[in-house]
Amino acid sequence: MLFNLVGFQIGWFSCVLGGANQLPWIGVLIASVVLLAHVARSDDPVFECKLLFTALIIGLIFDGIPQSLGWITFGHVNFWPDILPPPWMVVLWALFASTLNISLAWLQNKKFLAILIGAISGPLSYWSGARLGALSLTHTTAALIYLAIGWGLIVPVLLKIAASKQK
Repeated sequence: MLFNLVGFQIGWFSCVLGGANQLPWIGVLIASVVLLAHVARSDDPVFECKLLFTALIIGLIFDGIPQSLGWITFGHVNFWPDILPPPWMVVLWALFASTLNISLAWLQNKKFLAILIGAISGPLSYWSGARLGALSLTHTTAALIYLAIGWGLIVPVLLKIAASKQK
C-alpha cells in the first residue's frame, strides 16, 4: 500500500508541476513509469490495464466538458490537440484508478462515503492544481459544482468496476 500511495503522489505532483512549468511530457513520462510499475506488480495485469484505460477514457470525456465550456483552461501542449484535456491531466485519471484496488480498496463497499469523498476531494484536487499554476478555473463556481457532482458519481462507479475483479 505504501508503494501505491507514494507512487500516486509522485505521479500527481509530476503531472501537475510539469503542466504548470510547461514540461507536461515529463509528468506524463514519470506517471507512466509509476503506472507500469503498478501494472507489473498487479495480480491481474490485464484487468488492471482495462481499469486504467477505462478511467483514462472517462477522464478524457469528463475533463473535456468543462474545458469545452470554458470553465477550465489548460496551457498549450506541443504535439497535442488543444481541443482535448492535456495528456498530463488524462494520465492523472489512470493514476487515480491505480489506487482503487489498493489504497482505496477500503472504500469499495461504502457507497455514501465514496460519493462524499469524491465530491470533496475531486474539486479540491483541481483547485490545488490551479493554485500550483497547472490550470485555471475560469468560471470557478460552475467548474467546482460540476466537479463535485461528477466526482461524487464517478468515484463509486470506478470503485464498483475495480471491485468486479474480485468476483
